[in-house]
Amino acid sequence: MAERKILLEGGVGEYEEKKSRFIATLRPVRSVEEAAAFIEEMKKKYWDARHNCSAFVIGKGNALTRCSDDGEPSGTAGRPMLDVLCGAEVRDAAVVVTRYFGGTLLGTGGLVRAYSQAVKEGLANSILAVEREGERLLLAMAYPDVDRVLRCLEEEGINPEKSDYGADVTMEVVCAREAAEGLCRKLTDISAGRVLAESLGECVFLEREGIS
Repeated sequence: MAERKILLEGGVGEYEEKKSRFIATLRPVRSVEEAAAFIEEMKKKYWDARHNCSAFVIGKGNALTRCSDDGEPSGTAGRPMLDVLCGAEVRDAAVVVTRYFGGTLLGTGGLVRAYSQAVKEGLANSILAVEREGERLLLAMAYPDVDRVLRCLEEEGINPEKSDYGADVTMEVVCAREAAEGLCRKLTDISAGRVLAESLGECVFLEREGIS
C-alpha cells in the first residue's frame, strides 16, 4: 500500500504581496458537503474580503477535487491552490484563501504565486499524518516486567492503545509492519523471554508526519 498523507489538524497561514493580504485556512474534510460547509463558513467569517477562493481534495488517489477562483481571473487562484494540495500529496483537505486587496494589481503571475504561497504557509502550520500499514500486537507480561516494557515502547515511539492490569498485564500496541519482528525480538531480549507477543493481525494506522 502506498503511503498517503492526511490532514489531521488544519492550520492558518498568511502571505502578503504589495499590501494585499492572503490568508489561507485549512480544514480536514471527508465529503463534498463538509467542504462546502467549511467554504461557506469562511465566506461568512471574512465577509468583508474581496475574494474567498477555495480548493479541496477528497478520497484515495485524489478521487474528488474541486476549486474556485471566486471572482479572480480564471486559473489564477483555485487551480494553483489545488495544485499545491495535490503536490503535497495530501488528501481529505480543504483550503480557503481570503484576499484583502491592497490597492495594487498583481497580474496573473503575481496572483498565482500569492495564492500558491498562502496555501504552502497554511500547510506549514497544519498537522499532517501518513497512513501506513501496521501490525497489532498483544503483549502479555508479569508485573516486574511492566516498567522495562513501557520504556522499550517509549524508545520506539509507541503508546499502548489498551492495557489490562489483572493477575498479569496485557497491552495492545500497533507498530509499523516492518518493525513488528524487531520489536518482538527486543521485548524478548529485555525480559529474558518472559514477555509474550501475539499478532492480532494487520491494520492501518496514522503516523504524524515528521515523527518516527
